[in-house]
Amino acid sequence: MNDDQLDGLTGDVFDITELLDYQSGAIVSRTLIDKESATVTLFAVAEGQTISEHTAPHDAIMQVLDGTATVTIDDSEYEVSGGESLVFPANEPHALEGKESFKMLLTMVR
Repeated sequence: MNDDQLDGLTGDVFDITELLDYQSGAIVSRTLIDKESATVTLFAVAEGQTISEHTAPHDAIMQVLDGTATVTIDDSEYEVSGGESLVFPANEPHALEGKESFKMLLTMVR
């Protein structure tokens, strides 16, 4: 990815939730920043969709922008709603489910 993802946004005030629309029965994403030191990705997860259990080699922070997600980290379950955040520790298994449609911004620091 190049910096073009942000070029159209520089100098403008914008609603980040409007950068990506929900699609019925799908998970859509848009990578806003992809650098050696960090990635920032916007996700729109339709109701009932899941991101299956996986691990990542780096810490990440999930910021829920809209809706509600059920998140499992290791053996603990969390319900996270718009305006709330949750940290995914490196190398810990985690999964997400859209109990209702939700949008999140995921920032992973390498």
